[in-house]
Amino acid sequence: MGSVLEVRGVRHRYGATPALDGVDLAVGAGECVALLGPNGAGKTTLVELVVGLLHAQRGTVRIGGGDPRKPLVRKQLGVVQQSIGFPSALKVGELVAGAAVRGGFPRSAAAPVLAELGLTDLVRRRAAKLSGGQQQRVQLAMALVTEPALLVLDEPTNGLDVAARRRFWQVLADRRARGAGVLVTTHLIEEAAAVADRVVVLNRGRVLAADSPDALTARLSDRTVIARTALDSAELGRMPGVVSVAGDGDLVRLRTREPEALLRHLLGADPTLSDLRVEGAGLEEALIGLTEEVAA
Repeated sequence: MGSVLEVRGVRHRYGATPALDGVDLAVGAGECVALLGPNGAGKTTLVELVVGLLHAQRGTVRIGGGDPRKPLVRKQLGVVQQSIGFPSALKVGELVAGAAVRGGFPRSAAAPVLAELGLTDLVRRRAAKLSGGQQQRVQLAMALVTEPALLVLDEPTNGLDVAARRRFWQVLADRRARGAGVLVTTHLIEEAAAVADRVVVLNRGRVLAADSPDALTARLSDRTVIARTALDSAELGRMPGVVSVAGDGDLVRLRTREPEALLRHLLGADPTLSDLRVEGAGLEEALIGLTEEVAA
């Protein structure tokens, strides 16, 4: 599988503050890579380098072997941003057809993409008047109409309901099957776990891990004990092996490295305990574990 995106040894600073410190990253043809990390991890800087808005002070960024700052290379790139302001006078059909022409495609290329995304009935609507979810679909149509080799998606499903999210990722799956690579940043960690082939965890400008969601969660020995209990958070936090306590009303989630010992204490301390279950670590817990290791 060839790479559509290669980032090698990238370093970038803002004054004395390092934003990226020796980052390597690749996205293969047909692959979806999720870029995750806490606020300030360097994700925005990395995305701006990939789409050609910044030039790496050290290292290289290449899309299909070319520099993304060059217009011909940018034609291989499709971008969906978290939010965008559409010109108030332009209609949906005009925006998508214009994106096609700028990418070297005929205006007629817009029609099948509009149909694919359920936008045909909105072609004469002014894009600035659409709902947030409809505007996200227009952005995706503008990104897809040029058949890009790489799609860069920044929080792409914000504002979409469950059905719209499912349709969004199905459209992306179809494009991946045709060879497009996808780089996505999102705060919806479980969504990333569901759609990504690999997850790259960025923190303090460095890559902490790059692996499949299953492989990342397998690194973490923690388990989550969920139960309804009359015990308060302070008492729960003192129980053996408890790493963290989170709750909503009387339903609590206890992250622990000693589930057997914790269960014995819980059952002995609260005879009213109910809805008890134990879950393996999910991707969110794995990310927390990775970032906590760095902080320590």
